[in-house]
Amino acid sequence: MAALEEEFTLSSVVLSAGPEGLLGVEQSDKTDQFLVTDSGRTVILYKVSDQKPLGSWSVKQGQVITCPAVCNFQTREYIVVHDNKVLRIWNNEDVNLDKVFKATLSAEVYRILSVQGTEPLVLFKEGAVRGLEALLADPQQKIETVISDEEVIKWTKFFIVFRHPVLIFITEKHGNYFAYVQMFNSRILTKYTLLLGQDENSVIESFTASVDRKFISLMSLSSDGCIYETLIPIRPTDPEKNQTLVRSLLLKAVVSGNTRNGVALTALDQDHVAVLGSPQAASKVAYFALFLILRAYTLWYYGENLFMLHGKSLTVIPYKCEVSSLASALGKLKHGQDPGTHVMPRFVNWETPQGCGLGFQNSEQSRRILRRRKIEVSLQPEVPPSKQLLSTIMEDSEKHIEVEVRKFLALKQTPDFHTVIGDTVTGLLERCKAEPSFYPRNCLMQLIQTHVLSYSLCPDLMEIALIKKDVQLLQLCLQQFPDIPESVTCACLKIFLSIGDDSLQETDVSMESVFDYSNSVHDEKMEEQTEILQNGFNPEEDKCSNCDQELNKKPQDETKESTSCPVVPKRAALLNAILHSAYSETFLLPHLKDIPAQHITLFLKYLYFLYLKCSENATMTLPGIHPPTLNQIMDWICLLLDANFTVVVMMPEAKRLLINLYKLVKSQISVYSELNKIEVSFRELQKLNQEKNNRGLYSIEVLELF
Repeated sequence: MAALEEEFTLSSVVLSAGPEGLLGVEQSDKTDQFLVTDSGRTVILYKVSDQKPLGSWSVKQGQVITCPAVCNFQTREYIVVHDNKVLRIWNNEDVNLDKVFKATLSAEVYRILSVQGTEPLVLFKEGAVRGLEALLADPQQKIETVISDEEVIKWTKFFIVFRHPVLIFITEKHGNYFAYVQMFNSRILTKYTLLLGQDENSVIESFTASVDRKFISLMSLSSDGCIYETLIPIRPTDPEKNQTLVRSLLLKAVVSGNTRNGVALTALDQDHVAVLGSPQAASKVAYFALFLILRAYTLWYYGENLFMLHGKSLTVIPYKCEVSSLASALGKLKHGQDPGTHVMPRFVNWETPQGCGLGFQNSEQSRRILRRRKIEVSLQPEVPPSKQLLSTIMEDSEKHIEVEVRKFLALKQTPDFHTVIGDTVTGLLERCKAEPSFYPRNCLMQLIQTHVLSYSLCPDLMEIALIKKDVQLLQLCLQQFPDIPESVTCACLKIFLSIGDDSLQETDVSMESVFDYSNSVHDEKMEEQTEILQNGFNPEEDKCSNCDQELNKKPQDETKESTSCPVVPKRAALLNAILHSAYSETFLLPHLKDIPAQHITLFLKYLYFLYLKCSENATMTLPGIHPPTLNQIMDWICLLLDANFTVVVMMPEAKRLLINLYKLVKSQISVYSELNKIEVSFRELQKLNQEKNNRGLYSIEVLELF
């Protein structure tokens, strides 16, 4: 559910009216501070929570800022361009922009782009791109021309995908639109022609984009009041060829069709977009919640703040986009996507009974659906019809099927895409059951990564993967499917714990959730210290008088053992997928009792190791791209002990682990007890402060006599 909070005016200076009144709002190196660039001469640093400016810088009279100021997150400096070619760099201590670093470039700049994790990029008006460091090394270097004559850049955005920078910019020439995608890890620049579809006369008023691991989702708001989507592959099949992309209708009649000015569009997250403009009374919305605001010109968003140029003022509207879904109602919702990235909404067919096919058991119904959703594809004759793809998977070889599926996924702009993917997976699984030697795992993995499948849509998929003990496919399903039953989750856990280390070494699994376990410097410090206190927990401290008498190992051996991971990294990556999975305790506990005791002990040792790693820093978090959270670790420790405590307590090899867990709980109780005392003290101080503020005021008390 999306909710707007009370708005407030941020700008303390009067901005010029119209779309050119403000060049941009950009994030600074601190989350609550933003750079606001006027279209004239001024750059202002604001702190939103205090609603006040922290600094202001202006170019000289006669100079005009032509590019929004941005922050270099690597050096914590600010960058701006005035008079199209003059680049300035300064920091908070600088007062006069005329005295800061200056570089005159050989070509006109369109925009400077900066995101966390990489150096800023400079996009020139002729389409060339340079890294800031390379450009400053030779400011007068020759800048090549990338776009054609009369082609004008309309919009651009900078992403980080697979830890590599990706730049997209849109150009327009004589009513035709083109998309350029620059991959900096491979130095590949790909050009696409954007076909507008049936309404060739429409004008695109605003662009926005989000990115997942395979596609850039480019959304556009057209003059007909509708929002369209174009999917651009991050890794093109033929980067040297000028490829054609067709946009598909995403939301119909969002804003009034006659609104040609004062509209804007931006993607907030995977479920919400924000739209500025006059709302269409009859608009119907699916998948997205819309914010409709009148008489505004430009829109930006960072964190949970919307910035609008409203009249002559810069207005800020805090907003909340809370997740509301069936998964959160039935159990624990699975969170945790990569920062700065957005995935497509998953498709769950709740009307299909478990075990039934989508199109192969009712071919007439499938043909009616495909006919009803058929679109004009004559512009792309090389794309095979969906019906041909469905027949291919039932007859051809695995290699040929993989090629056809890859072709279909590269150009998935048809409205019946979800239906075809569901039918394709169902057909592949039916053939797997009929032919035991047939197992197109590469095709299945490609189809899972489209983010449109779910367990309820293809329950046989994980069943076959469990039979094959395909841990890579199971890990991918756990990461992508939001509705996996607890029994299947436990079945995956059994395989992840029982599979041998030798078999894991030959398996390619995703390691993004696993950090580097080799920390020799930390281990040396652990051996040298006599007392180690980490967030209130000391693994060597023993407050149980009988514990040391029952243990044969020395404390130094215990510390060394607790700081080394009990499982290999690939098994850790698989277990992390289990920790991230959604579940309901009521349905999960009975299935955990069926796991062998030695495997439960191994899992508990790994969870205890993760807890110790969390305790090494003040934030109580693990390093890595998508690591388990502390809550997930503690929840699973409780689940395993609740389901198997009677069995585990009888195992001699688990005695040391249980004592460590006992000391962990006891130390945390002590920490929380002290925190409660501090909280009570703060409350008493707050009451005293309130009584002090109320002195001098009269009060009326009503006494009730019984």
